Amino acid sequence: MTKVIFMGTPDFSVPILKRLVEDGYHVAAVVTQPDRPVGRKKVLTPPPVKGEAVNLGIPVIQPEKIRSAEETDKILAIGPDLIITAAYGQILPKEILEFPKLGCINVHASLLPELRGGAPIHYAILQGKEKTGVTIMHMVEKLDAGDMISQVEVPIGEGDDVGSLHDKLSAAGAELLSDTLPKIISGEAERIPQDDDLATFASNITREQEKIDWSKTGREIYDHIRGLRPWPVAYTKLNNEVLKIWKAEKYQDGQYEKPGTIVKVEKDGFIVSTGDDTAIKVTELQPAGKKRMAASQFLRGAGSFIGQGMNLGGHDE
Repeated sequence: MTKVIFMGTPDFSVPILKRLVEDGYHVAAVVTQPDRPVGRKKVLTPPPVKGEAVNLGIPVIQPEKIRSAEETDKILAIGPDLIITAAYGQILPKEILEFPKLGCINVHASLLPELRGGAPIHYAILQGKEKTGVTIMHMVEKLDAGDMISQVEVPIGEGDDVGSLHDKLSAAGAELLSDTLPKIISGEAERIPQDDDLATFASNITREQEKIDWSKTGREIYDHIRGLRPWPVAYTKLNNEVLKIWKAEKYQDGQYEKPGTIVKVEKDGFIVSTGDDTAIKVTELQPAGKKRMAASQFLRGAGSFIGQGMNLGGHDE
């Protein structure tokens, strides 16, 4: 029986691991990131994949740095025939990449060579794409540049955000891997080289990218807000205080003001001018130091001072 090591860390990886076990593969070990402090109280929390591996009775390895000789030797001692990664979060050393007789493959959440890197789901929405997908590829030392084995397209709905698209892609990845693995094991799988000239990149989201630029079009801002929800969440400034914007709608306002200007206040939200004639209606938000709330609740309480003509933006911290 093919001996598999699975490497993954976040929720995205969990359905893929579960499907491997359901399909009867011998997962000899799961490699995931170390437990990390989470939340304001810094509670030491295991990654989602660890929890699933423990439930399935699979041994777990959590190297701080997988590239250290000690950790590499620990993994190679298991003698895997195949290593499968899905959002693991560390770059594998050459010694690991070259060890398994069937190679190391990765389940990547984009239609490669588009959106190589750590945040392909975010960028698919941020860039206003109508579709994305999952690619299963051979791993090489260069980031997400190995030969492709299989792909599946996933449409992006107008109301999708990172959370909903994440779940669709995770499920699609599990299904695609299930269909592809028998061909890899039998040696019948294709190897399709990527065209590096067509490559685009999706590097991890920075704090600077989270801030809304109200001078962009309403469409771009709408995609920006849903492309950062539910993490890390887009923000703006109100009276020089951070105001996270969780949900918004496109709003055909018809009146042009300086971008970032509040042009109308309604019971369930407030409308903000953008760089074109499509305004943005903010419907769910989170003031600094407070919980996420409906804009209607905010406007009845802490935001009751908001009025037409006020401007969002201001200086960053």
